[in-house]
Amino acid sequence: MRRLILALALILAALPLRAQDTDLELVLMADASGSIDPEELLLQRRGYAQAITDPDVIAAIQNTAYGSIAVTYVEWAANQAVIVDWTRIDGPEAAAIFAAQLDNPVRRALGRNAIGSALLRGKQLIEENDIEGWRRVIDFSGDSVNNWSGPSIAEARALVLAAGITINGLPLMLTDDMGRGATLEANYRDQIIGGPNAFTLPAASREDFAEAVRRKLILEISNRTPDMVLALDD
Repeated sequence: MRRLILALALILAALPLRAQDTDLELVLMADASGSIDPEELLLQRRGYAQAITDPDVIAAIQNTAYGSIAVTYVEWAANQAVIVDWTRIDGPEAAAIFAAQLDNPVRRALGRNAIGSALLRGKQLIEENDIEGWRRVIDFSGDSVNNWSGPSIAEARALVLAAGITINGLPLMLTDDMGRGATLEANYRDQIIGGPNAFTLPAASREDFAEAVRRKLILEISNRTPDMVLALDD
């Protein structure tokens, strides 16, 4: 019976989402450009898998107005690749199914940064799905703001924000040799993020990555920012 229930859950998760009310449409846009080595690529996938199944993240989802969110995981470089399609997450079982699909070593996004193209792809994925989300967010990660091809960051960002989509940033400082953590976060604040309650939350090291993602997801799902949390603590 348990195997039958799991099989049915997998079948339902694989079906396209139909129009429905959900609290948040969230595009997890992860850096897979040439500066991200294979170990870092897997670190990101496993960090997101660990975070999305965290009990505190599940609690944040279930405490939203609709009790669910819709999530897709996309990797970007010169091209963009959907690694996990839109999935409605309303509890531990759906989160586990989403996480399991991230356990895949195949690299499908290649080449140098095309940040503008990645932002517009996130916009397209939100606008062309069959989901009705109360809020819409692109969660964008990367280790630089270089843009080697496609539309400019400024042009793409303006189009995304004009569509009512918020962009949050996860600056990646995964290696010690970058030496530009504060500058990268400032660049993300100035050039990448925007929209209601937009914020950056950096991953300061490989060891910190999964925890940074967990915190960021809780904030995004709860429609809060780090500044709001600090104010509550005061």
